[in-house]
Amino acid sequence: MRLLLDTHAFLWFVAGSSRLSTTARAAIEARENERFLSAASIFEMAVKMSLGKLTVGLPIEELLGRELASGGFALLPIEIRHVGQLASLPFYHRDPFDRLLAAQALVDALMFVSADEAFDSYGVQRHW
Repeated sequence: MRLLLDTHAFLWFVAGSSRLSTTARAAIEARENERFLSAASIFEMAVKMSLGKLTVGLPIEELLGRELASGGFALLPIEIRHVGQLASLPFYHRDPFDRLLAAQALVDALMFVSADEAFDSYGVQRHW
């Protein structure tokens, strides 16, 4: 399976949080699955940190560097084809970061790991 993690799923996974479902954790830990973190999630984390809405306990670049290198996550860049899909999406979700994640999941046919049921309206394959 090719997985795209929602920002909260990534943060809960690296923190070992019990808020991450056991099904989602098993899929993320399965070495046969490809795991992606979107550049949109990196922007979202940085914005939330600057607003004081997110604390990760260490510098964001250190956390991301460690998890991308040793955690087996690949960085999914934002490409023109993702933006094209984003422009055509209805506003089921108002959060611009989440809308971009939905577009990426759709364009790249990725299983989206998220607790957020609002993504179901976009027709993404959501795993939780």
